[in-house]
Order: sequence, then structure tokens, then C-alpha cells
Amino acid sequence: MNPFLVPSPLPFGYPDLDAVREEHFLPAFTAGMAEQRAEVDAITADPAPPTFANTVEALERSGATLRRVSAVFFTLVGSHSTPGIRAIDAEVAPLLAAHADALTLDPALFARLEAVPADGLDGESRRLLERLRRDAERAGARLGDAEQRRLREINAELSALSTEFGSRLLAGANAAAVRVEDPARLDGLPDDAVTASGGRLALVLPTAQPALASLTDRELRRELHTASTTRGALGDEHDTRDIVLRTVALRAERAALLGHPHHASWVVEEGTAGSVEAIDAMLAKLVPVAVANARAEAAELAEHAGHPIEPWDRAFHAERLRKQRYAVDAAALRPYLELERVLHDGVFFAAHRLYGLTFTERHDLPLYHPDVRVFDVADEDGPVGLFVADLYARESKRGGAWMNSFVTQSRLLGTRPVVLNTLNITRGEPTLLTIDEVRTLFHEFGHALHGLLSDVEYPTFSGTAVPRDFVEYPSQVNEMWLEDPEVLTRYARHHVTGEPLPVEMVERLREARRFGEGTATTEYLAATLLDLAWHRLGPDSPVDDVLAFEADALREAGVDVPSAPPRYRSTYFNHVFGGGYSAGYYSYIRSEVLDADTVEWFAENGGLTRPNGDTFRRELLSRGGSVDPMEAYRAFRGRDPELAPLLVRRGLTE
Repeated sequence: MNPFLVPSPLPFGYPDLDAVREEHFLPAFTAGMAEQRAEVDAITADPAPPTFANTVEALERSGATLRRVSAVFFTLVGSHSTPGIRAIDAEVAPLLAAHADALTLDPALFARLEAVPADGLDGESRRLLERLRRDAERAGARLGDAEQRRLREINAELSALSTEFGSRLLAGANAAAVRVEDPARLDGLPDDAVTASGGRLALVLPTAQPALASLTDRELRRELHTASTTRGALGDEHDTRDIVLRTVALRAERAALLGHPHHASWVVEEGTAGSVEAIDAMLAKLVPVAVANARAEAAELAEHAGHPIEPWDRAFHAERLRKQRYAVDAAALRPYLELERVLHDGVFFAAHRLYGLTFTERHDLPLYHPDVRVFDVADEDGPVGLFVADLYARESKRGGAWMNSFVTQSRLLGTRPVVLNTLNITRGEPTLLTIDEVRTLFHEFGHALHGLLSDVEYPTFSGTAVPRDFVEYPSQVNEMWLEDPEVLTRYARHHVTGEPLPVEMVERLREARRFGEGTATTEYLAATLLDLAWHRLGPDSPVDDVLAFEADALREAGVDVPSAPPRYRSTYFNHVFGGGYSAGYYSYIRSEVLDADTVEWFAENGGLTRPNGDTFRRELLSRGGSVDPMEAYRAFRGRDPELAPLLVRRGLTE
């Protein structure tokens, strides 16, 4: 029997992965789409007048089979891909896009939604009704038949292109790994990293590769950097430039059909920033100071190195100057940052102090890979849900780190959350982390908390179902606890002796925090501005050379700093061309404005305390998308966010 066709018998609806086979996916997708189509047909055929219960709630309940199969399948696409999974993905992506269009553009369903009376609805229900009407209009429900037909074609092709981009990027990144025959060339890498590499320097998703900070062989650094920055642009079977150009053209055409001058306008319309012009104004305050600092940092590094700084030199010499100036050695920190202790005595401990959560590992549930671990999550009131951790890198997993869910919370459906965090940490014995990997662990767990602590009625609003430029806010707030003294002294202990990280090293770490922030901010802003440049193109502005357009865009934006290349170049910008961040990569800095302001609130109110956690949980984490996010922020903070804390944090004050 196909396990997706019935609810899972396991706790919290956790999928019965032992029963799942690749051959189950396509039949389950087919059955799930047919089932939801029939459910929607029943809604539109109902002779009773449209009500919230028989239309909106019925729509929220629909698609149970499709939810189950999609949650498992797209987890595997990112975390444990196989040739069979990739083939299914390519086949099913346009089918799912067509299915979504068929529902969203169904004229009978749209008519019923418009006819549902809003009188007497509570706030969350009224917001859901407004959201469904708005989403239908944004998707083209008011267009004529010919325009809708073209819109469906565009959406199907865009879905297929996104899938193909991710597939080529994964294969290309694996093929571009730098193989090192002579172990002496790996000089500078910590011993455990050398052992874990096996003579193969695998590529992480961003431009900057972690090994560049350690390798003493300058030519090997150049090879590694070149392998990173030429992904998708080598004219081979992994080249993604044709996908980039076609995707941008289709998005521009779709935006025009929907009454927008460009794709960025269409995307930003549903965010919290308000307009593309508001984003421009925010970025304009950041770019000049960040670039000036980045250029000054490069000049300082050149003086330290005794030669001009190339992109593959920056991290290496920055680490040595940081060590010299602040006596902070990134490699010397790693023995104090052992994965298990960071997870249990850092990440989980902070969540317990703030929200009263406890985490108990269980070994009775099936896994999609042996690396995966599952934890029961509870608080004083009882079970909360499940947390799934998939932390180690492997060739079947795409680069980066992310959160997703097997099950989302909903009072209407009676479901509790089953939330996953996926990272790409290199396994060791023991696994020792860099400070950046610790930050990523806290960051992704902030997303997990957003999902675990959700308390909404409707699945549309569950957990992280908030505007793109708000979703990174809770995760970035959670990063603050990695440097909290009470948390740090628990998890930052030598993995052999158990000795805590020396106090003087902690102080030097804090002093060094803003070192290199001009470069880091410029790298991020360059990617943000590149994303916006691609998606401000109208349908009458064709581009035929990806690399030339990219170079022009960075120069015109004033972020073409040789020592600080974009965090992602177009050909491997998976957030934008393989994920959901198109015209939305600005969201990280927008969310960090809220985050930095919130860090000040915690400091003003006593920091890591249960009352503070309860307030943040009640006003923000539990609300999901059920309220306007900026109204929730103002209810929490008592005012609108201010930019000054971010500028101070990043060293971007004049």
C-alpha cells in the first residue's frame, strides 16, 4: 500500500519512512492532486450560500495527501537526492505548478471567496479570507482567459527551470570539488579537517570557501576560489546561464501580465518593506559606508601581506591579522566547540531557559538517512512536537543550511509541528565546529523555534508562513544567545579536558566581532543588489550575457570591490534561481534591522530570562502569519524598528 495515501500512524504524524519507496512518489502526487481537485470541486458545487466554514475552512482542510507526499519528497530533494528523486522532481514540478494554478485561478472558487461574508469573523479568520482573495488576485484571477493561459504556461516552465537549476548546481558543485594529490598542499588546515577531506576540498554554497582562511598554499587557494566562482559558467553540462536568462525573462513577462513594471515590484508588494523604493533607501544608507570600510580593510590586509589582496587571499590574511590584533585564532577555538555540547548545552539550553522547552532524543522513528536524529520537544504543558536534525554534509545533499517541516501546526487540523534543521557540517571524530558553524546552528534553530512554537488556527499561517522579509527575523534573533555568557560558558568547553573557553579569549572574541564587517557586509549587499538588478528588468529589457550583466550591475551599484566578491554569483545563486528568494534576498538585512533592535530590547529587560522568552513567544513566535508582522513587532517592541542598532553592530556608523 502507498504509505502517503493514508495518515501516518506514527507520533505527531511523523512520516512512515520505512514504508516509503521512490516508486510511491509519482502515484501519491497524482492521487493527491486529484483528491484536492475533487475537494475543491465539491466546494464550488455546494448549493448552499458561501460561508467561511463551507468555503474557506473547507479549502484549508483540502489536500492532505498532497501535503504528506510533498513534505517528504522535497525534504529528500534537498537532503538526500538520488538520480531517481531528481527525475521525479523534473517530472512533477510542472504538474504541481499547473495544479496550483488550476486551484488559484478557478473562477468558481474565486467567486465563492469573494462572496463569503466577513461580518462576525475573528481577526485570524478575517485575515485568512483577505489573504486568500489577495493571493488569487496576485496570481491572476482577474485576468482574461488568454492571459491566464499564458500565465499557466509561464508558471509551469518556471517551476521546471528552478528544479533544473538546483539539479545542475548540485552536480556541478560535486564535480568542481578540488582534488589534492599532495597532502603537503593542505598545510594550514586543522588535522581533523585534513582527515575529513580525504584529499578532496568540497565546495559549500557561498562564494567564500572556509578552507581559504587556513590554506598556506596560495596557488591552492586560487584554485579553490576559482572552482567556487566559476560554478555554472564553464560551458559544460552543469552550466546554468541559460536557466538564469530564461528565468529572468519569464518572471518579467509574468510581472507585466499581473500589472507590475518588473518582478521585484510584484514580490515586494506582499512584504513588510512596503516598496522597492523603500528597500533602495535602506540599502543606500548601508552601501557607501560598507564599501568604504571594505576597501580600507583590503588596503590594511595588503600592507600586512606585502602584496595586493586577491579574493582568495582575503580570508587567509584577515585571519592572521585578526589573530595578531586580537589574539583570536579561529583554529584554536574549534577544540572548544564540539558539536554535541554546542547542540545540547548551547542551542537546547538557551531554548529551555527562554521557553521552558526540553529535548529528549528518541530512536524508535524511521529515518531517511543514518545521520538524521529525532528529538521529542515538550514544555510544562506537555508535548510540543518533534525536532529533526540532519547536520552532516554529504554528496546527496545540496549546500547551505535550512529549515523545513514534515508537519506544520494547526488547531483546525489538530496537528503539532514536526520541524527539520538541515546543515552541512563536516563530520569528524569528534566533530569540532568553527564559530561560523555555531552561528549557523543557532540561526537555523531560530527558524525551528518559529515552527515549533506556532499556535495558530489555520495551516496557511503556521510557523514561518510570514512574508519573506520577516521570516529571517526570529532566526537572526536566536543567534544572539551563542555569545550570551550563561550559554557560552556551558557549551564552549574543551572537548578533551572539559575546561571552559578562557575568559580572556571570550573577551577578545567580542572585541574582534566587527573585524572585517565592511567586507562581510559588502559581500552580502553585492548579492542583494545583484538579485534586485536581475529582477528590475522589464519584459522589454532582454539580456544575453549573464557575466557581463552581472559585472555591469555590480559596478553601477557601487559594490564592485575585487577583494569582496558577491556572496553568490548569478550562476550559483540558488536562493534566487533555485529557491524562493527571487527579488527577496534583501530580506536578511531587512530582518537584521528588526533583529538588532530586538537584541537591544532583550538587553534592556535582563537578557536570557523566562519572562522575556514568554513575551517573545507570545507576541511573535506563536503568531506565525495570523497577524500583520509589523503590528506584531510594534506590539512587542512598543514602536517601529530603528536602524541605528544595526549600523553600530556592523561598524557602519560614519
